[in-house]
Amino acid sequence: MTRALTALLLLGAAGCAQGARRPATAPAPRDTLAAARAANPYPSTYRPFASRATVIRGGTVMTAAGQVIPNGQLLLENGRITAVGQTVNAPQGATVIDASGRFVTPGIIDTHSHLGAYASPGVQAHSDGNEATDPVTAEVWVEHSVWPQDPGFVRALEGGITSLQILPGSANLFGGRSVTLKNVPARTVQAMKFPGAPYGLKMACGENPKRVYGTRNRAPSTRMGNFAGYRAAWIRAAEHRQKMDGWERGGRSGTAPTRDLELETLVGVLRGEILVHNHCYRADEMALVLDMAREFGYKVRSFHHGVEAYKIRDLLARDSVSGSLWADWWGFKMEALDFTKSNVALVHSAGAIAIVHSDDPTGIQKLNQEAAKALLAGREAGLQIAENDALRWITANAAWALGVHDRVGTLEPGKQADVVIWSHNPFSVYARADQVFIDGALMFDRRNPALQPRTDFEVGILPRGATQ
Repeated sequence: MTRALTALLLLGAAGCAQGARRPATAPAPRDTLAAARAANPYPSTYRPFASRATVIRGGTVMTAAGQVIPNGQLLLENGRITAVGQTVNAPQGATVIDASGRFVTPGIIDTHSHLGAYASPGVQAHSDGNEATDPVTAEVWVEHSVWPQDPGFVRALEGGITSLQILPGSANLFGGRSVTLKNVPARTVQAMKFPGAPYGLKMACGENPKRVYGTRNRAPSTRMGNFAGYRAAWIRAAEHRQKMDGWERGGRSGTAPTRDLELETLVGVLRGEILVHNHCYRADEMALVLDMAREFGYKVRSFHHGVEAYKIRDLLARDSVSGSLWADWWGFKMEALDFTKSNVALVHSAGAIAIVHSDDPTGIQKLNQEAAKALLAGREAGLQIAENDALRWITANAAWALGVHDRVGTLEPGKQADVVIWSHNPFSVYARADQVFIDGALMFDRRNPALQPRTDFEVGILPRGATQ
């Protein structure tokens, strides 16, 4: 039995109880705030699965780092990529995989997923992505909703997804913290957490927050109400940061500032420790958010969905803001109407950081095809984009948006060995992920049933072959 399957069979379910929106506040012990910054109270316990030295040879190696190597070779050792080229020096006893006629790429990364927080099957009991009780819920952490047994994680693995960001929903102005996961089977979300990956903060513009709260005769009910809510929260955060900074500069003497989970997250953004991922469709609103970011001294890491991102592609390039975009979703509400299928390609061609994301439990299973659609639309619009550059939309650029680009996203020596071997060119509709490696461990093999993991939820409670 593989370690992957063993881990899945050992998975346990946990219950939860609904509590108050905001935790009670109390004076923090003298060193509590400094300790909270230095140590994550819910640290990653991720450990790579067992791997062995492996040579992948004979395939077309698409590095997503400027190089495509026909009949290339890749050496994986101790969970890392140690050599890439026409030939590599393999250690004696290394496993050799013949990828002739196939394609080799970095693992696919999705910057926008709700797997685990809106787990399969899609029932109300699994709807844990929106804490829709207040427009500002920066205090919640989506990892506390993620159910590791969601079968969607396995389906995503079968589509070549090796890392993904799980975000809260978009009901609120500030929806809470996101978490970046390695797509491995585990009993706990901590065992999936990408070690060292920064947290994200989910924000949302436009129709969603004003619809959720406006229909309840509560603020915000307009776009101007949205912005007033953002700014009021940032003002509170700036004041809290000033108190915290003053206390720390003073050697942490005297009474520490009162802990506030909401403001701790917002202060983390102001300090550059937490990355902003902003749900926003309209170009005018994205431009306003960039102004607001300058007002309060924070950076937007990525605008998500960005149906009108093409209109402000120069501003995105100017401010080094990525666009996590759909290939062709549009028209399902007013702010999603003014779309072009060349949106991703136009953002890319302007020198901005273009990304193709899913925001969908099915779309994540074929993110390579979503990128292919965006590439084709760009070429039909007359934009010349190489496949290896378009591959970055679902690998290197996505890794940058999540703050893990120094570890994953390209096939380069020293990077973590997150690798996919495809049956065909990954931009082909016929392409399927044949083999998926995470940190050098073979986690999925389409040709080997023992390496096709299932969750407890799929296995069920009856022994194999039993009947009711």
